Amino acid sequence: MQRQKLIVISSVLVDVIGFGIVIPILPFYVTEFGASAFTVTLLFAAFSFFSFFSAPVLGAWSDRIGRRPIFLLSVTSTAIGWFVFANANSLWMLFLGRMIDGCAAGNFTTAQSYMVDLAKDEKERSANIGLIGAAFGIGFILGPFIGGALSKVSHSFPFWIAGALAATNAASAFFFLPETHHKRDAHSPMNFNPLAPLMRAAQDKKMRPLYFTWSFFAFAIVTSQAVFGLFVKDVFGFSAFQTGMMFTMIGVIVVINQGFLLKKFWLEKFTEARLEFIMLVVLAISSLMASTEILPLFYLSFLGAGTGQAILRVVITSQAAAAADPSKKGETMGILSALMSVYMVIAPILSGYLYEIHHSGPYFLSSALLLLGVYFAWMFKRRRELERAQMNGT
Repeated sequence: MQRQKLIVISSVLVDVIGFGIVIPILPFYVTEFGASAFTVTLLFAAFSFFSFFSAPVLGAWSDRIGRRPIFLLSVTSTAIGWFVFANANSLWMLFLGRMIDGCAAGNFTTAQSYMVDLAKDEKERSANIGLIGAAFGIGFILGPFIGGALSKVSHSFPFWIAGALAATNAASAFFFLPETHHKRDAHSPMNFNPLAPLMRAAQDKKMRPLYFTWSFFAFAIVTSQAVFGLFVKDVFGFSAFQTGMMFTMIGVIVVINQGFLLKKFWLEKFTEARLEFIMLVVLAISSLMASTEILPLFYLSFLGAGTGQAILRVVITSQAAAAADPSKKGETMGILSALMSVYMVIAPILSGYLYEIHHSGPYFLSSALLLLGVYFAWMFKRRRELERAQMNGT
């Protein structure tokens, strides 16, 4: 089992390093084609838009045909997408590259499903998902540093390296990554409607409060992150290098919390449900502190925001996996990913509008959304307790 975990985690790490490589250089590369800043954000939105439709379908397919073929499809599409992007000679090719990657964006979702399959109990399930998050954090630390160095060769070179890493990932997964989902129905009908899993999610009374909690969390986080670079530049006068270092610190905070503190402290001291409440409140307070535009409070809010995000992503995902139908865990992971993707399309537009009215506007909205998440988290906890009481005959 440990060997399988290592392969999945290393695959996620390589994938995230490839993505992190392009973060610092993407705006410079795209503007060489005469693109505006708005066009740069549209490129991010294009990937999110297509992954919104593909993620739940891929998650459902992984329940139907297995984790391995979906993971291989996803990492291969990532490689092709980055190669097209690197070889672009016009704007439409840039969009094509991002759309190819988005159309099979199931890497992270399928990796989570792999780790859920390998877990023996609730604590190990949370810890396994936390390891995925820690790998994401490490990749987010290493990637931008590597990308900055590679950009000295040319602005397109980092994208060739990102594609090469994804191709290497696909090859290693093909030879070494086994199938872990063995209790699947090979004769169940396939549904090609990308909205079908989301429609089923809307009708799922048991899971609906958790989906709402995740939605408010996702909307809040993307709203604040979308204007982060503008906020620190306009309010505090940060340089691009300082802003990059702040992103690196996010990765450090994620690694510390998900790789070490999650298992040895957070899950030892608190239940998942209690952690969900605590971290939603911590994030809401952190957003309010950031909105004050006072530098010491902003630094303190940054620590709270990083910790809250790191822990909350794990506990909500773990609770979704625990409550989901055993035959539809992959679909459930895909729904969470799809919801995140749709807010990555919508939230930046709203955030930019609020930012033009007042720099603190997005942070006020983020705090309000997180407090709404607290209410739905309470609803989900209450329903789970009633469900357990009925099962125990009390």
